[in-house]
Amino acid sequence: MIESKTISTRLPVNIFNTINTIAEERKRKKGEILKEALEMYIEEWSDYKIAKERLNDPSDEVLTEEEFLIELKNDLGWKA
Repeated sequence: MIESKTISTRLPVNIFNTINTIAEERKRKKGEILKEALEMYIEEWSDYKIAKERLNDPSDEVLTEEEFLIELKNDLGWKA
């Protein structure tokens, strides 16, 4: 079993009510909904940090939309 820790926090009523509604609709516990939401947030945050690092890296080439689409078509084997 995965080791776990407990966290306690106060939430605004509207967020609590939304979590409660989602849990009821999905027939899941509120804790499961919160865990899932936190996992998604952490994944998004990781993606954000990578994107920010790439934007600040002068050696990382930035493509125009047209260049990107041409490269994508080539990668997929599509004809231009």
